[in-house]
Amino acid sequence: MANVSAYAAPAAKAPLELTTVPLRETGHHDVLIDVHYCGICHSDIHQVNEDWGPAIFPMVPGHEIAGVVSAVGAGVTKYQVGDRVGVGCFVDTCRKCANCLAGDEQYCTGGMIGTYNSRDKQGEPTYGGYGKQIVVDENYAVRIPDSLSLDVAAPLLCAGITLYSPLRHWKAGPGQKVAIVGLGGLGHMGVKIAHALGAEVTVLSQSLRKKDDGLRLGASDFRATSDPATFSELAGTFDLIINTVSANIPLDSYLGLLRTGGTLVNVGAPENPSPVSMFALIGGRKSLAGSMIGGIRETQEMLDFCAEHGIGSEIEVIGGEQINEAYERILASDVRYRFVIAL
Repeated sequence: MANVSAYAAPAAKAPLELTTVPLRETGHHDVLIDVHYCGICHSDIHQVNEDWGPAIFPMVPGHEIAGVVSAVGAGVTKYQVGDRVGVGCFVDTCRKCANCLAGDEQYCTGGMIGTYNSRDKQGEPTYGGYGKQIVVDENYAVRIPDSLSLDVAAPLLCAGITLYSPLRHWKAGPGQKVAIVGLGGLGHMGVKIAHALGAEVTVLSQSLRKKDDGLRLGASDFRATSDPATFSELAGTFDLIINTVSANIPLDSYLGLLRTGGTLVNVGAPENPSPVSMFALIGGRKSLAGSMIGGIRETQEMLDFCAEHGIGSEIEVIGGEQINEAYERILASDVRYRFVIAL
């Protein structure tokens, strides 16, 4: 087994450092990918800090991976050397449960294997995209269209699909009013995609600091949630609200912004439970839902959609030596809107 250069956290809450980690051999149905870019997702920080439970160290984060195939196994039929590909949040599933067979591998009941901080079917740790190379089964890579540059495409593998999936599932489109809560790495993709789908988009943010950006990205309205008037003026307005923030919000107040039959979808993952009153739901046949990334087929659909509409992430490209600084800036909300590591 070869080793590969990568940026890893040696222990929980420890700064990431350049090191080497094992790179598994390219198997019969595997592709070896030279990683060119990897986005930094807030969940990378949560997992390095063990916010979501005990983790595996050393940890090489990164599940927004864009690169080029440099070798293929003898049985590979989907890709060849030189193809531009991406890898998202998981690298294997059971492949036989109802969800896997339906193309919803992200909800695999047999156990989804994460791109990092997980163990493969042989029990070996998985390492993510903050490294020079990664080996994955061809069925868990997706093709990046030629019209998307690899740097702006990388965050689509998590941030893009995380918003595309619920927008498609709840049928955002012409005649629909959609609100995006939070204009960050996830939220700015939600604005772009919802606008491209034809929906009327409003951004709900803590302040008006990013209003110009929100309108430029495709929103028709931008409201500050710190202003109590926002909730009274927009009561009963939206068909769909997607909450992208990873902190708790007053769900009852946001449910009040929905029309009868509307849905509030959470894609952020707060560390603590979020209370909600049943009266906020039953008074208008409203739904409180959740959504998590997307399956392989839907991720490919998303990339093709983004290529067709000229949608990429708004990024700041950094070198690996800047990862720890980038983590601090993310926690301070000092990025517009996604850090991408050039490997």
